[in-house]
Amino acid sequence: MELWNTTLVNSFFLIGILQDSRSPEVVCAVITLLYLVAMASNGLLLLLITLDNRLHMPMYFLLSQLSLMDLLLTSVVAPKTLADYLCGQNTISFIGCGLQMFSELTLGGAEDILLAFMAYDRYVAIRYPLNYMVLMRPAVCWSMVAISWLLASLSALVYTIYTMHFPFCKTQEIYHLFCEILPLLKLACADTSQYELMVYTMGVTFLLIPLSAIVASYTLVLSAVFHMPSAQGRQKALLTCSSHLTVVGLYYGPATFMYVLPSAYHSPRQDNILSVFYTIVTPALNPLIYSLRNKDVVGALKKVLGK
Repeated sequence: MELWNTTLVNSFFLIGILQDSRSPEVVCAVITLLYLVAMASNGLLLLLITLDNRLHMPMYFLLSQLSLMDLLLTSVVAPKTLADYLCGQNTISFIGCGLQMFSELTLGGAEDILLAFMAYDRYVAIRYPLNYMVLMRPAVCWSMVAISWLLASLSALVYTIYTMHFPFCKTQEIYHLFCEILPLLKLACADTSQYELMVYTMGVTFLLIPLSAIVASYTLVLSAVFHMPSAQGRQKALLTCSSHLTVVGLYYGPATFMYVLPSAYHSPRQDNILSVFYTIVTPALNPLIYSLRNKDVVGALKKVLGK
């Protein structure tokens, strides 16, 4: 029978990519740059969509919500990571760990669901263009956003409360960039095997259902696009859809690797790197992918700069 260290902990040490890197100064500089880019690009995209009447469309409304989620998600992780490294400490309190876990799960889950709704938006726009503004009226768009936040926050609340109720007494070191469920459960001095299986099963379900909806939507979208009589219309539709699919790939790629593949197929170091990718790199790239390839957004930016 394994003997536990019975001293319960009330704080933790986060062993993230900066503490586990051979060149922490370089990594710190890169994370700082990416965080500034994420803040500036997402903030600017939110501003443009708010100010320009031409962007007051369902697609851009949902895009603004994605930017808001990205901005908040990267702000939950990056500032503390950088402050801990620069101040020479990497501790987080028990309550702080729970709040960080809840925030990350809520924002990540809401983005997961919102991407599926954005795929549905493109499906309606291309398959039913004449009824688009009716099917995607403001009440429907706000309902999509509310459902994304509500389902994600309820799920995050349940996971956070149940995860944090375990006694943690093995060690104080969490080998992850932030407080995440599975790395934290490794510190518990209780049998968590059944809960870990449930987390894995629910995580796979939470990822695969929206992803299946996205794949189904774009299968129908591409079928409609290739039957368009206008070459210019096909090109515009494919450009818009390719931007969304790129963002979907950036989000679901690392998430699938971390949460769908069994833990035996990836190491804590790989998880650390991937956590940086989907909490810092992806939020910096998403608005650039949409804005640089979108004439309406570029036009709105030129209009604001002209003023």
